[in-house]
Amino acid sequence: MIHPTAVVSAKAQLDSSVEVGPYAVIEDHVRIAAGTKVWAHAYVTGYTEIGRDNQIHMGAVIGHFPQDLKFDGRTRSFLKMGDRNTFREYSTIHRGTEPESSTVIGNDNYLMGGAHVAHNCVVGSRVIICNYAVLGGYAHVADQVFISASVMIHQHVHVGRLVIFSGGAGVSRDVPPFMMACERNEIWSMNWVGMQRAGFSPETMREMKGVYKIFYRSGLNVTHALRKIEEENFKSPEVAEFVEFIKNSPNGVLPHRG
Repeated sequence: MIHPTAVVSAKAQLDSSVEVGPYAVIEDHVRIAAGTKVWAHAYVTGYTEIGRDNQIHMGAVIGHFPQDLKFDGRTRSFLKMGDRNTFREYSTIHRGTEPESSTVIGNDNYLMGGAHVAHNCVVGSRVIICNYAVLGGYAHVADQVFISASVMIHQHVHVGRLVIFSGGAGVSRDVPPFMMACERNEIWSMNWVGMQRAGFSPETMREMKGVYKIFYRSGLNVTHALRKIEEENFKSPEVAEFVEFIKNSPNGVLPHRG
């Protein structure tokens, strides 16, 4: 299952079912679980732990040094990923920058060509990151987020569940769950299509519409908007998820367009 031109360190730990293509390089300390395929010319390095049934395509760079001027190449730091992820051509995922820290990737994610996940990011599951989108260091992306092409997510930004970004958007503040982020630091609407596809009930959709109107269209400030939402006594757990995200946002959340 390992092509004769591939370079695989004797210290790497690969399940016997792992397939390694021509001229791929797998260095010391890498651990790869069953069913994963490393395509031609891919490079996997560092203290990288890869789960089952992942696909690492041509030219992808997995677990290399972070792009951080403070990083010491002797530092032991990690990249940890789950199962059934796909990393397309020339995508890059860097490991943590501080000693013993980690970049973490969940399950069932799809990263398209040229996508970049920087050091110490945490990416949930079922996330799609399109071509040449970039996550800065320490960014947190929750489950089921869709990041369109050429999106720029600033370091330390938190993105809530089921957010969708328009192509070329840039954000330097947190994005609440179930929203559509566009242009430069703007919320345009809710992610209606994503919520419907996720199977949200009509009652949940109705309540989230009410929350959206209160928080983004009523003219109330954040404190008063949250108080108003709580007074409405909404029942859906998604409403509670939205409110908790706002309350715990370390950077403040994006404003509505206009």
